[in-house]
Amino acid sequence: MSTDEARDEHDDAERPLPPSKDGGKGRQRTGSFLRETAILIGIALVLTVLIQTFLAKVYVIPSGSMEQTLHGCAGCADDRVLVDKVIYRFRDPSPGDVVVFRGPEAWTHNDFTAEHTDNPVVAAVQWLGSLIGLAQVDERDFVKRVIAVGGQTIRCCDARNRVLVDGKPLDEPYIYYVPGREPKTENFGPVTVPAGRLFVMGDSRLNSNDSRFQGGGGVNGTIAVTDVIGKARVIVLPPGRWGFISDHDPQLAAGGLALLWWRRRDWADSSLPV
Repeated sequence: MSTDEARDEHDDAERPLPPSKDGGKGRQRTGSFLRETAILIGIALVLTVLIQTFLAKVYVIPSGSMEQTLHGCAGCADDRVLVDKVIYRFRDPSPGDVVVFRGPEAWTHNDFTAEHTDNPVVAAVQWLGSLIGLAQVDERDFVKRVIAVGGQTIRCCDARNRVLVDGKPLDEPYIYYVPGREPKTENFGPVTVPAGRLFVMGDSRLNSNDSRFQGGGGVNGTIAVTDVIGKARVIVLPPGRWGFISDHDPQLAAGGLALLWWRRRDWADSSLPV
């Protein structure tokens, strides 16, 4: 190889590569896209945590105690419900509200048992799943319907198997009795609900551990208003179950029926000759 050829080869080795046609913008765009995607995912997770902590959260219903208002049973698609966490900052729970609450110390019988794991990866996946309602709630969380509030006296039952609050029978169209079992609610009470507490029951009256039994029943079976997490508003999954959750007030409805009956009686009496 001549001296000139060796010099040309050396110059080629040190000569910088020609710039790419897009000036390296392709790599920049890829890096920027990945960064933006990571930021968006982080923001979405933060917003999800904030929303579900302070505004609303999706809960799984893993027990049959609220059938058929809410589905939850072995071998079936459990309902996912959206729970409103804001409403009770402005008012207390009312009769007929379906509420999710933290089980007090006296509530030792759980509607279900959540599966726990020591595997940090699995635990992280379960936590992420709980954010969007794909994992079960904690086993100390319950869902029931408010039947009586502080200051009211509740007992069961009258001759027509109706629960009474302050001596008046309730109108409860949401009650579900398990097929093949006697459709009769077990007698209890009377129980006067302390101020700031609630007497709650499941809609499936023969399949619910609620204020009638927890803590031995009576006052010990009531729950504190401060333990209420929120009001169950909407069934969000499965798709075939989409819909609002009834908050039918059994006391107002029963009172309205009684008032209507009295008005009809008065009208009938006024039509009679004096």
